[in-house]
Amino acid sequence: MATTTTLEDLPADVLACALRRLDGPSLAAASCATPGLRALAADPDTWRALCLTRWPSLAARPDLLLPAAGALSPQRLFADAFPFPSLPAAAACSSASPHQPQHLPGELVSAVDVYYRGTPLLSRVVSTPTTSSWFLTSPFCVDAVARDTQQGHVAAPAAAEMELSWVAIDPRAGRAVNVSSRRPVAVDRHWYTGDTLVRYAVVLAGCKFEATLTCGEGHVVREVSLAVEDADGAAVSGEGALRVLGAAMAAPRKGGKEEDEAAAAKGRYEEFVRSKRGRKESKARKEVLVDLCCSAVSAVAVLSFIAAVVLRS
Repeated sequence: MATTTTLEDLPADVLACALRRLDGPSLAAASCATPGLRALAADPDTWRALCLTRWPSLAARPDLLLPAAGALSPQRLFADAFPFPSLPAAAACSSASPHQPQHLPGELVSAVDVYYRGTPLLSRVVSTPTTSSWFLTSPFCVDAVARDTQQGHVAAPAAAEMELSWVAIDPRAGRAVNVSSRRPVAVDRHWYTGDTLVRYAVVLAGCKFEATLTCGEGHVVREVSLAVEDADGAAVSGEGALRVLGAAMAAPRKGGKEEDEAAAAKGRYEEFVRSKRGRKESKARKEVLVDLCCSAVSAVAVLSFIAAVVLRS
C-alpha cells in the first residue's frame, strides 16, 4: 500500500528552521496552511528575528518586543507595521472629532530605518514624551537625526533610490502603525541651502504624515523628520496628530504586495496635493471676489457722499 508523505512528516526542528528563512508575508501565509505549521509559525523568537531584520532600529529598544504588559508581541508588531493602515478621510484630524479615540499615548516611540536597495543605511529610535501641554498644543514634529550628530551622517549613492520606514509605536497600548510610504513620493531641493529633500508620505484621515529625509552634498544623510498637515496645509498639533495615530493603529490594514501598497500610497499623496492646491486656488478666488465686492461698496459709498455734497450745494 502506497503511503503519502506530507510536509508535516518532516521533523519539527527542520520545519522551524525553514520557516525562519521566510519573510513576514510568506510566514503568515504558511501559518494558515495547517494547524501544525500554525503552531510552528507562532514562535515568538522567529517573529522577533524577522522584526529585527526588517527594522534594525528596534535592536536599540529590545524591551518593546519582550512579553511584558503593554509590550508589543513581535507578531503583532509585524501585523501592525508592515501593511499600510486603512483610515477613511471621515476621521478628520481635528482634536475634537468624535471619530477619534480618547486614548493618547504618554510616549511615542519612532523606529526609523533608511535603506538603499534593501540594505540598511541608517537606523534610529526616538522616544518622544507626549504629555506636556507644549507638545500637545505645538505643531507635531519629530526629528530622528540631529544635524550636529556626526555619527548619523551617512552617504548614499542616490537619494531617490533610498527607502524609509517610519514605525510609530505606542508602548503602553502595544500597537504600532507605519507612517511612511517607504518609497519616495517626491524629490526636490531646498530653495536656500540646496540640500536634496526626499519626501515620504501617507495620507491618514485627511491629514498628510510627511517624513522628509535631508541629504547634503554627496547625498550625505543629515536629518530625518516627520511632520503632519491638514487638507488646507496647516500644521496639525501634537494632540491632533496623536489622535489620528491612535485611530490608525486601531484601523484595519490593507493587504497586498509591497510594491502595490507603495504605489497606492504615492497615488493618495498626489491626490492630497491636488486637492490642497484646488482648495488654495478656490480660497484665493473667493478672496479676490471679496476684495472686489469691498472695493465696489467703498466706491459706491464715496460716490454717494460726493453726490450728496454736490446736491446740497
